Amino acid sequence: MKLVEHRGAASACGSATVVNAIATGKGAAFGVELRVRAICELTKRPGEIVGRVADDPSESARLIEICARKVLEHFGLERTYGARVQTRTEVPIAVGLSSSSAAANAAVLATFAALGKKPKPKLVLNLGIDAAFEASVTITGAFDDAAASLFGSGVVTDNTKRRLLRRFKLDPKLAVLIYVPPMKFHTSQIDIAKVKPLRRSVEVAHDQALRGNVFGALTLNGLLYSGALGYDQMIALDALAAGALAAGLTGTGPAVVAIAKPARVKDIKKAWRGKPGVIIATKPATRGARIEVSQ
Repeated sequence: MKLVEHRGAASACGSATVVNAIATGKGAAFGVELRVRAICELTKRPGEIVGRVADDPSESARLIEICARKVLEHFGLERTYGARVQTRTEVPIAVGLSSSSAAANAAVLATFAALGKKPKPKLVLNLGIDAAFEASVTITGAFDDAAASLFGSGVVTDNTKRRLLRRFKLDPKLAVLIYVPPMKFHTSQIDIAKVKPLRRSVEVAHDQALRGNVFGALTLNGLLYSGALGYDQMIALDALAAGALAAGLTGTGPAVVAIAKPARVKDIKKAWRGKPGVIIATKPATRGARIEVSQ
C-alpha cells in the first residue's frame, strides 16, 4: 500500500529586526535572502504528524508539526490524512533571524501545496502565528517577522492586532552583514521584566520606522534591547564606525545585523574580525515565501 498520498514543498525567507515588538506590541522587520525550505508529505495515517528539523534534529519539530495539523484542520481533513513534514534552513536557528516564523510559513505553505491549494497570505500568517503561540515559541506572535518572511519586504506592524501598518523596500544592492555568536537564545526564554522599561523609547523607534527612518529605527532599537538584555553594544557601534548605515541586535539576539553599501563590507568585517562566531553576508530579500512543488 502506498503510504504517501501527496507531497508539497515551499520556502520562506528569514528576516531581521528593525523594531522588536516585545516591549510595545508593535514591530518592524525586513526580509533577508536566507531561506527555510519545507517538504510536507501527506500519509494514510490520520492523526499521525511527524516533523523533523533536518539541519539540527535536536531542535524541536513541534512548531512545524502543529502547522501541518492546523492546515489539515482548516479543511476538516485531520481524520483523512497524517503528515510527515521536514525543514532545511539557511537561517541560523535561535539567534534572532526569524527562523521560527520562516519555518512556520514554509511548513504551512508546503502543507497547502500537498493538498493542491493556494492560500491567501492572511490565512498563511494566521495559521503560522496560531501555531507559534501553541508551540510556545513566541511572545508577541511575531506578526512583523512572519509578514516580512512571507512578503519578502520590509514591514511595520501592530503585532497585537495583526495589522500591517506600512510596507517598505530596501535597495537590493545594499549588503546585509550578520554577526552570529556561537550560542543560541530562544525567544521564549526572555525575561519580559527586563524589556518593559524600554516601552517609551521603543515607541520612538517604531514611530521613526513608520515615518520611513528605517535605519535610525533599527539602530536605536538594537542599542536599547542590547543594553536591556546584557549584550555587547560595541558590536553594533563598531559596525557603525566602520561605515554601516544601520546596525543593531536582531530579535532577542544574540545576532547583530548591519546594513551597508557594498564598499563598506570589508571595513565592517574587519571591525568584527576576531570575535567568536561567524559573519554571514547576504542582502535584502527580493522574493517572499512561495510554493515550489505542489502534489
